[in-house]
Amino acid sequence: MDRPMMTAIVLAGQRPGGDPLAEHFGLRFKALVEVAGQPMLAWVGASLAARSDVRQIIILAQQPGALLDHPATRWLGEETRVVLRDCGDSISEAISSTLHTMPAAYPFLLTTADNVLLDDAMIDQFVERSAGADLAVALVERRTLEASYPSNRRTWLPFRGGAYSGANLFWLGSPAALDALAVWRRVEQQRKRARVVLRAFGWGLALLVAFRRLTLDQAITRAGRRLGLTARAVVLPFAEACIDVDKPGDHQLAEDILRARGRSS
Repeated sequence: MDRPMMTAIVLAGQRPGGDPLAEHFGLRFKALVEVAGQPMLAWVGASLAARSDVRQIIILAQQPGALLDHPATRWLGEETRVVLRDCGDSISEAISSTLHTMPAAYPFLLTTADNVLLDDAMIDQFVERSAGADLAVALVERRTLEASYPSNRRTWLPFRGGAYSGANLFWLGSPAALDALAVWRRVEQQRKRARVVLRAFGWGLALLVAFRRLTLDQAITRAGRRLGLTARAVVLPFAEACIDVDKPGDHQLAEDILRARGRSS
């Protein structure tokens, strides 16, 4: 089966006020924290650059040029498919701006620089199951992670029939996804005001989710319908898909997994 050509976006920016993991390692940028001998951005960049179905890789960060001023990431600056864009203070606004300026580049595959365990199997399954959707999000079910890594701690989203954690993979399949980004931007700006967050998707949906009356698929479908788009939840069978590197414990686990794969430098 022919793979659709897509544009990859890598979120490599900093949290407001600095990043705890970067500070833990005495670094300025989280994306340059080394895991198994390589900066996180280098791992993710290599996974995407190795694919023939990725037409372009856009790195969004506050100072993207500084991220390539490192011996192990400099090659990204020499890769003709890599484009650097300043994300400013708002990630959602930077993504929206990118999509607006590249209307012919759909679909977009969105991931993060700390998603160091990303591999072809994850991307292949996610892309295949996202095809035809305006918006898709990858998740991992709790029992999948705990069967392989019972000591790892994640934030779980409870639904009827299971709990899920995000896998830092998103599919923006058409310009309709811009409506979801507009909601994200409102929530991002007023995330401490619960009423604003709930109003974005409707009180009824929020209550049904809170009381676990909906399955994950039902909730995503209803949220998409409210936004006027086709939304899809893609549950991946890979425990590693939801292990991003946010904490020192995640860092050690990711190193162990990469070394087991034989990919450390």
